[in-house]
Amino acid sequence: MDDDFSSASVPGDPSWPRASEWLGGWHAPFAQRKLSVLGVPSNTGSITPGRCDLAPAAVRESLYRFSTYDIEFGDDLASIAAYDRGDLDVARVGVAEAFQPIVEGVQDASKAADALVLLGGDNSITRAGVHGLGLDLSKCGLLTLDAHLDLRDLNRGLTNGNPVRALLRDGLPGRNIVQVGLQPFANSRQYHEVALDAGITVCSRGECQRLGLEAVVERSLAQLSHHCEAIYVDFDIDVLDRAFAPGCPGARPGGITPAELRSAARLCGENSKVRIADLVEVDPDRDLASVTVYATCMCLLGFASGVARRKHL
Repeated sequence: MDDDFSSASVPGDPSWPRASEWLGGWHAPFAQRKLSVLGVPSNTGSITPGRCDLAPAAVRESLYRFSTYDIEFGDDLASIAAYDRGDLDVARVGVAEAFQPIVEGVQDASKAADALVLLGGDNSITRAGVHGLGLDLSKCGLLTLDAHLDLRDLNRGLTNGNPVRALLRDGLPGRNIVQVGLQPFANSRQYHEVALDAGITVCSRGECQRLGLEAVVERSLAQLSHHCEAIYVDFDIDVLDRAFAPGCPGARPGGITPAELRSAARLCGENSKVRIADLVEVDPDRDLASVTVYATCMCLLGFASGVARRKHL
């Protein structure tokens, strides 16, 4: 497919276009937005051994089960020209060694698009992804939807457990970070204190339940938009309740639902300052009945639905 986001014909039922066909290049002639999708199958930084590198292919394949129409809001992804940029060759590369290739790949994939979605891979890709915004870190915002703080010590190397700690070290101000969905008994007192001392805004799963996840995400985006030029959103799929995410080793009982995640993703997609989002920590080998992969697809499509609504803002 060409880099100009050109359209392609829809095979099968033309009245039921599939999301896989959309990602493959099909879109309406009047498409007003451009969305790039890039696979970043990093797997070497995982604290728990697994096959997160298989997730980009699993998500692409599973999109065949979904349509392009968001019946809740009347938005059709046909209004977005999607371009699948394939996968970066980082599956067997160490986290430190993969950093620059990921930064360069992200910057290249972002050039022609209103927004970019990264299909991980483990959560170690988030650090490089933020750098891929191409701005001084003082101008970047990071919103994470995650059961974990990802603030583990760096003395044992870069992993999927410390991308936020690494970004703090790199110079990302703590006030530019908001972390949502943090689970009880999934973090330590010491790392919570690191977050608070750094000025990171921390919102637990309990607070999300009391206020409503949509309200928390709207508040978080407004907070970051106030003083950041661009926002990066990290969707760690283990923020889901483990019943909905058996393919995420870090998922715990009591997390959010796929419907909540989809709604949060749509809100993020609507915000024009959100330039990049990643979907990480899915191991298809651990999944059951494709539950986790399907939830990830819904997160991707929800984000795209939000991008489609940017034209109405």
